Amino acid sequence: MSTGSTMQPQTIPVNSLVRHIAPLQSALANAANEVIGSGYFVLGPSVVEFEQAFAAYCGTTHCVSVANGTDALELSLRALDIGEGDRVVVVANAAMYGTAAAIACGAEPVFVDTLVDDATIDPAALENILAGTSGIKAVIVTHLYGRLARMDAIVAMCAAHGISIVEDCAQAHGAADAQGRRAGSLGAIASFSFYPTKNLGALGDGGAVVTSDAALADKVRKLRQYGWTQKYTNSLKGGRNSRLDEMQARLLLVMLPLLDGWNARRRDIANRYSREITNVKLRVPAISGAEYVGHLYVVRCDDREALRQHLGAEQVQSDVHYPNPDHRQPCHDNRFANLTLPNTEADARTVLTLPCFPELSDDEVSRVIEACNRF
Repeated sequence: MSTGSTMQPQTIPVNSLVRHIAPLQSALANAANEVIGSGYFVLGPSVVEFEQAFAAYCGTTHCVSVANGTDALELSLRALDIGEGDRVVVVANAAMYGTAAAIACGAEPVFVDTLVDDATIDPAALENILAGTSGIKAVIVTHLYGRLARMDAIVAMCAAHGISIVEDCAQAHGAADAQGRRAGSLGAIASFSFYPTKNLGALGDGGAVVTSDAALADKVRKLRQYGWTQKYTNSLKGGRNSRLDEMQARLLLVMLPLLDGWNARRRDIANRYSREITNVKLRVPAISGAEYVGHLYVVRCDDREALRQHLGAEQVQSDVHYPNPDHRQPCHDNRFANLTLPNTEADARTVLTLPCFPELSDDEVSRVIEACNRF
């Protein structure tokens, strides 16, 4: 009689930075040593090289690196002279990032609903807001979960109303439309985050603003360093210390050439989920092309908590992005209590994030699919 125990399958994580970085440890260590030996640690040659490379990757002429993605959003708004009394249209399903940036500038957020099962701005809802609300100066277009918003329609209507577009590309590095234009190149100015879990993530924090408008880029460069127009002369309001350090820039330069391959793997996993998860209790995204880079793969389920418990019992991690819409956050003191955003609120109740990262094995993808179909 056998006395051996049966091995339990390892839990499949939603994401694994250990797996992601392990193949790059030697190259990253060499890059770090180069920085250590260079004597340049802030706003040096690695930052310049990365800014040039990332601008070229995005299809813009300028990149200004900053300390994090939140600063990138706020400084983008400040470069557009967003301030007290202005209104900024934002989605309410993206964890307060755009909303917080607008409020930090003294502007009022105007919340717009999203498309059903898409999580990006509903162009029809946006048109209604632009036509009926005064004082709107900018629209933050968030490419949530790695999916491009419906930019052709949004760009056309914002141009007709004379309103600037700030792209929030924190989850969409490399996403491209049918013409091959990448996220970050479609509005007046765009923000990126390089938080470690992003499709292009640093080994710490970081962010960037990209644009093809030289005046906007120049303004962000001044704002990221105290608002200086020359050393120790603070001429621009809203400036701060927000700089990407040399170490993170050099490490990002190692990883940038790998980004498209990582995105392709994420998209392959996501599309396999969408094809093979057939449980009618789960609503899955459509099969996607280059407009989606699989930052997060979410399903929608009316009994989300039961699904999450089931997946946990099957050794599959999951997460919720995001459970609390911006207009329902307690920091607003019920200011938006009478505002209803049906699609946004439905997503907050039903979305569940499944494992989706480049190092996920085919066998693990199969296990996730099988666990979902057994629910």
